[in-house]
Amino acid sequence: MEPSGGAKRVTLAQVAERAGVSVMTASYAYNRPNRVSDRARSKVLAAAAELGYAGPDPSARSLRRGSTRTLGVVMGEHLSYAFEDPAAVSFLAGIAGVCADHGYGMTIVPATGAADDATRIIDAAVDGFIVWTTSDDDPVLAAVRATRRPAVVHGGPAVDGMGLVSIDDRAAAGAIGAAAWAGAERPAIVSFPLSRDRRTAITNGAALPDVTFPVTRERLEGYRRAAEDAGFAWRDVTIAVCARNDAAEAERIAATLLASAEPPDAIAAMSDQQASGVVRAARAAGRAVPDDVAITGWDDAAVAARLGLTTVAQSLRDQGAACAQVALGRPASGTPAWSLIRRTSTRP
Repeated sequence: MEPSGGAKRVTLAQVAERAGVSVMTASYAYNRPNRVSDRARSKVLAAAAELGYAGPDPSARSLRRGSTRTLGVVMGEHLSYAFEDPAAVSFLAGIAGVCADHGYGMTIVPATGAADDATRIIDAAVDGFIVWTTSDDDPVLAAVRATRRPAVVHGGPAVDGMGLVSIDDRAAAGAIGAAAWAGAERPAIVSFPLSRDRRTAITNGAALPDVTFPVTRERLEGYRRAAEDAGFAWRDVTIAVCARNDAAEAERIAATLLASAEPPDAIAAMSDQQASGVVRAARAAGRAVPDDVAITGWDDAAVAARLGLTTVAQSLRDQGAACAQVALGRPASGTPAWSLIRRTSTRP
């Protein structure tokens, strides 16, 4: 029978008494069945069924063992982003693969910017943390450090006492920027958000406010160097800042750029998702790619191959796996690789 809503939880000691065995034998029946006879285990399970005992409390078991065998992934995005964004899906798949190999589970801990973010992290029943790329001033970083559990940040920022897994975003942006600006006269960038307030804006290099997202900051610096090497002043590079890594938002802001008095003839997007939106905007505006407007992406996702996008290739799956290894207490294995993939969306 099941205990009523007001009844006390049935204990393992009560099950052992009903079964006529020791508490240790009852415990082994659940946790180490190879240590007890089939007859003894059957008696324990029968007694548990009679009393409505659901089994050992998993949180108490974790405390005794000193481990939950679970890794926590902290994401400062809407929870659905983890399942909809191709980059996030690939990254999480890498974590999941390592967890499966080591008998671990994975918990996604959304950080919404609310006051209870820190409490949610501190209370998370996990053995280690993986923090999806965030800003220099994100309070969740201090909360993760305060747990004193193994932790790693993907993409940045670098935090004392925590691991970091990230490609050289500045160098990669310099390479893809050079491909984007070749033969261009009016370069533009479709950017990730600059800070946690995630404001959409159209500005230029000289008017940029402080950029607290390290990934955005490093990529902008790489684009700047490529622009200056191509003979452009940074103030003459248009920067369209998106609130999210979202194709629809990128399409809207690119449409605004292309409808301006001096539309860009080269647009470097910070992801293939954004670049796919830019391609749609260019087609809607009757612009040929790359003759009228060159377009680049980032990540070498499946959409990049479909659209012929010149892009930066990186394995987010491998980076997710590397983060999981660090969160399990193993050392980082060096800087992940990246490469430039040239396709038909840029000029020769």
